[in-house]
Amino acid sequence: MNDGGILNIALPKGRLGEKVYAMLEKAGYPCPEVIGDTRKLIFENPDAGVRYFWVKPSDVAIYVERGAADLGVAGKDILLEYEPDVYELSDLRTGICRMAVAAKKGFRDDPGKTLRVATKFSHIARMYYAGKGRDIDIIHLNGSIEIAPILGLSDVIMDIVETGTTLRENDLEVIAEVLPISARLIANKSGFRFKYDRIRALTEALAELVNSGKGGVKA
Repeated sequence: MNDGGILNIALPKGRLGEKVYAMLEKAGYPCPEVIGDTRKLIFENPDAGVRYFWVKPSDVAIYVERGAADLGVAGKDILLEYEPDVYELSDLRTGICRMAVAAKKGFRDDPGKTLRVATKFSHIARMYYAGKGRDIDIIHLNGSIEIAPILGLSDVIMDIVETGTTLRENDLEVIAEVLPISARLIANKSGFRFKYDRIRALTEALAELVNSGKGGVKA
């Protein structure tokens, strides 16, 4: 962590990470190599005082919590599911979507039976249904969750929904909204103390950009 004031920032691979990097670049923290055609994973710009690296979205919080990164960007879903010991600094208002419960069209819940819920967000599902006093059986899946109710594996699914196209194409529909999701800037607790001024400056620059409406597309 003591590397001359360089901020180590973990970015999620994929479209969200590219959007967030564009925001950071606009906020005054560029590193042109990041958007180049390369297989490199680590990029540094000493003049801007930043070092970026690409990691799997679900791993960002681990890198930040463990101190390999001072800062990172993770979806609110990841933070709620894994509850990493990090500081959540701000809502970047991008990567906006929602967590929802979906089922086959015409599904009617029978409170007298245990509800079978297919999801990769087991913790969020438990918390959500515990708040409703509903008895559930969680079926943890890592992909193709939409087919679970079609094949009779589950009664409902809990998953992230953006446009809802995949649900409609598989004759599923949202039956309950669970929570809104967006990208959050998070910080390592130790790094936050030792690099407070630099982290605060970056956070404020991003906040100004977001509040001005110039942070880029929100979806």
